[in-house]
Amino acid sequence: MAPSTLFRSEEMSLIQLYIPAEVSQPCVAELGELGKVQFRDLNPEVNAFQRSFVSEIRRLDEMERQCRFFQAQLEKSDIPIRPLTTATRARSAQEVDDLEETLREHEGRVSQMNSSYESLQRRYLQLTELRHVLRESSSFFQQAGSRQDTIRNSIDDQDETAGLLDNDVEQQNYDGDNVKLGYVTGVIARSRIQTFERVLWRSLRGNLYMNSAEIDEPIIDPDNSDVVDKNVFAIFAHGPEILAKIKKISESLGGTLYSIDDSEDKRRDALLEVTSRIEDLNNVLSTTNQTRRSELLKISENITAWTTIVKKEKAIYHTLNLFNYDSNRKCLIAEGWCPTNDIASVQQSLKNATDASGTNLPSILTELHTKKTPPTYHRTNKFTEGFQGIIDAYGMARYREVNPGLFTLVSFPFLFAVMFGDIGHGFLMFLAALYLVLNEKKLSQNNGEIFKMFFGGRYMMLMMGLFSIFTGAIYNDIFSLSLNTFKSGFDLPSNYTSTESVEALPNGHVYAFGLDPAWHGSENFLLFTNSYKMKQAIVIGVIHMSFAICLNVFNHIYYKRKAFVWLEFLPQILFMESIFGYLIFCIMYKWSVNWWELDADGNHIHNAPPNLLNMLIYMFLTPGTVNPEEQLFKGQGPVQAMLLLVAVVCVPWMWFAKPFYLKREASQHHYETIAHDEAEIDGEEHAGGTSNEVDDEEEEEEFDFSEEMIHQTIHTIEFCLECISNTASYLRLWALSLAHAQLSSVLWDMTLKIWFRMNGAIAVIGLVVGFSMWFVLTIGILLCMEGLSAFLHALRLMWVEFDGKFYNGDGIAFEPFTFASVLETSAE
Repeated sequence: MAPSTLFRSEEMSLIQLYIPAEVSQPCVAELGELGKVQFRDLNPEVNAFQRSFVSEIRRLDEMERQCRFFQAQLEKSDIPIRPLTTATRARSAQEVDDLEETLREHEGRVSQMNSSYESLQRRYLQLTELRHVLRESSSFFQQAGSRQDTIRNSIDDQDETAGLLDNDVEQQNYDGDNVKLGYVTGVIARSRIQTFERVLWRSLRGNLYMNSAEIDEPIIDPDNSDVVDKNVFAIFAHGPEILAKIKKISESLGGTLYSIDDSEDKRRDALLEVTSRIEDLNNVLSTTNQTRRSELLKISENITAWTTIVKKEKAIYHTLNLFNYDSNRKCLIAEGWCPTNDIASVQQSLKNATDASGTNLPSILTELHTKKTPPTYHRTNKFTEGFQGIIDAYGMARYREVNPGLFTLVSFPFLFAVMFGDIGHGFLMFLAALYLVLNEKKLSQNNGEIFKMFFGGRYMMLMMGLFSIFTGAIYNDIFSLSLNTFKSGFDLPSNYTSTESVEALPNGHVYAFGLDPAWHGSENFLLFTNSYKMKQAIVIGVIHMSFAICLNVFNHIYYKRKAFVWLEFLPQILFMESIFGYLIFCIMYKWSVNWWELDADGNHIHNAPPNLLNMLIYMFLTPGTVNPEEQLFKGQGPVQAMLLLVAVVCVPWMWFAKPFYLKREASQHHYETIAHDEAEIDGEEHAGGTSNEVDDEEEEEEFDFSEEMIHQTIHTIEFCLECISNTASYLRLWALSLAHAQLSSVLWDMTLKIWFRMNGAIAVIGLVVGFSMWFVLTIGILLCMEGLSAFLHALRLMWVEFDGKFYNGDGIAFEPFTFASVLETSAE
């Protein structure tokens, strides 16, 4: 049994379970709590509606609907839901039946009270609107009475020669001397009152008198509980046809019509009666609402536990549908993948479930031998989870291949810090991450989408902050300023003015750690750091990629492909080191030589320092020859010629060796397979027995030499080109580091430094305002925006430049049956 490490994924075993039907539900519940088994579907040909536990799942679907109904009612009533404080255990069949009955009773009571409350609300709405109609109608009828003569005269004065109106229904049987106005009263939404008026005017040709008034009391719509502004209207016109048309238009625009008497005394009596009925209805509504709220308060105490139980039971039966039922043994047969190290835990969980049920029938676990590809499972904790998530986002590791997540723990925050190096900025990031770490129990309840992203990467941010402090100490950079911690290696002249340029002279000391503070503020500071950080980026990049190529050896040895070490790894590493490894050596050698050293006569011992970029170019253009004036070391020409020869030889080595080796292996395997099959047939004729072999083995792909040759050609060209492009890609470390330092310097100079030259109250006010601007911009630009930029660039280097050298990333993720993931998915 292999130990659990992050270097490789966990060893997986295919297990077979024989679970008695009587204890199948509690056994699967225990395995769901454990979360270490990924079950296989043993009924792939059976559709979802023909499986064994469809009726139970439908029953639980109905219970889940009821729980969602209760949650919606609680949210609508602004009643807080009590969170789950203790873990819920698996329930017996009787307990599930009792819960089903409880949910049905609660739903019946709540639905009945909702129906009663809604009908009472509608009646209250009608009475309220009728009260306003009765209250406003007195003034409406008075105004209409005063205008009755005007309406009669307007009708008599109409043009009698208008032929279009001769047969109009509104003019038929009209007696001008006996005009009696009819009326329509009601309520309509305020937003539609103008449309209502225009439609009436145009459809009735102005033969009406309309008046309206706003209802100052808020009207609540019982259907959606929204507050609606409404107006009371009264329309006076003559003729039953016109009145019928007015009623149709009112109803089509959502108006509600109310019939009232034209007698003022009767309207007054009706108003008193309606007011009395509203008061009685208010009391009934209050009582109904209190009863309904009391019922919902009882439900809110247990709704979370009920929902959790229902979801767990539903997940259990979905899992049971994956099993086979053995009618002879009266048991369920299950197969699934499990980490080998957790088989004992699975057995203990099955034993606990059997003991708790009080039966003497044990569950049996056997380990199967198979050639199927197991899923990939990396055992992580809260510290390594975020780093492993970065790798899984690129691609799930192939089973038992080298996991880049282990090296990401250090290399990712270091690459980030190379671009983000600043003691002050790193310390602020460290403090923010430290707050998340120290308060993780409290903050884990926050379900904000953006916050959860930062919270999940809290340990990653902690490491990034620590490494940024380290690289900031190397750069000797804290908020664009320097620290004079140790004795400087340069001395400045004692007598000079601030307007003149002076030269700092070496004093024989070497600054103990990091960049000498004498460089900060010097005229050639950018020139020096530009050269240093560019070469540093190349050195880091080549070492990083060389290490990634070396990790191929561990994969080749584990998968028993030791020949690939000679056929693939060796030419790759030789090609890489003969060109770019040699470039690193030249960088280190150039740094180690004092090119301005003088001899006893005062002459330069060495020639001028050569340009390494030109040296690398001419290494290919003029192999074996080096200009003496640009020579780095003696014998440089023959060494470069030899290295170039090695690089050229490695190309056909990578190109042809592996395909021809695989072709030979495929031919030998073909003959061995035929002989093996014949031996198995002979053995089966003379012997019998049982074994734990799985009969659904994966078929091996037939070897195709032309396809392998094409693949290897692409791979060789890609590797050779990527050695150049990926090395250049690491120059982003140099570019972002310079950009971060210069932006920090500009921010300091533009917001704070300018106020140090002033005196008096202006300086004080300016410092307060300047510090506020500096702090806000530092957090917003340098920490958030620059931090995100450095994070993405470091992620690119890890995924493409590092993982691309050895990581296949074509594995299958291990997805065990666990209640935690079921509840988390349903919560989202």
